[in-house]
Amino acid sequence: MIDFHTHIFPDAVAPKALASLQAGTLRVEGRAVPPRTDGTMTGLVVSMTENAVEKSVVLPIATKPSQTPSINRFASGIQSDRLLSFYSLHPQQEDWAAVLDEIAAVGGKGIKLHPEFQFADVDSPEMIRILHKAAALHLIVVLHAGKDIGMPPPVHCTPMQLARALDAVPDACVVAAHMGGWRMWDEVEQYLVGRGMYFDTAFVADYIAPEQYLRMIRNHGADRILFGSDSPWETPQHTLAGLQALGLTAEELEKITHQNADRLLGQYTG
Repeated sequence: MIDFHTHIFPDAVAPKALASLQAGTLRVEGRAVPPRTDGTMTGLVVSMTENAVEKSVVLPIATKPSQTPSINRFASGIQSDRLLSFYSLHPQQEDWAAVLDEIAAVGGKGIKLHPEFQFADVDSPEMIRILHKAAALHLIVVLHAGKDIGMPPPVHCTPMQLARALDAVPDACVVAAHMGGWRMWDEVEQYLVGRGMYFDTAFVADYIAPEQYLRMIRNHGADRILFGSDSPWETPQHTLAGLQALGLTAEELEKITHQNADRLLGQYTG
């Protein structure tokens, strides 16, 4: 399996980062979501071995412009045969174009943007210019899409907003996490299903009706669904069990669990 949606932190900050994220779910959801690893690189690799995952894509997030240099240094330092880290930047930083040039120059395959944590509407001019340049540099853009379990409204990447962004930048290679829009799946079916983009399965299985989950996969196309667990918040085996319970064919599962990621990553060679 290739897990296209994971998160880790430097060892020194992982406990604080996980505690802060859990506190957010308490404020918004009234309950803490327990992490399934300790949030470190070692913890992720151990989980991968336990869950039969061959490779994980790590998705760091710069929540303010000043974090970008250290986050991207960390991303560069953890690349390995088993871990492929994307990079990040903040939509409001002045040197955003230079950051993207540098990511492409070092062979980066993509970036992660989180409109909720970055307080940036996905169809804003700041985000659109990033999508345009990422497309020109052949960088994959993974977007948190829909609501976030630890953030209050408003939502900054609704399916309608994302559809407008895709209209503005039709050549962007976008992966919309959480099946296109967490807890906004009716709108995903209305505005995004069938478009030339990818969805991932991160942190979806326990929150979506199985019949809608299966319908979305089939209508969007199993060749544009990427397996993602959102580790440390869900284990890969739990994500896989949610997919297996849908009654997908063996061919569809093969596409989702590794073939699509292999193909996509192979197309974007950095």
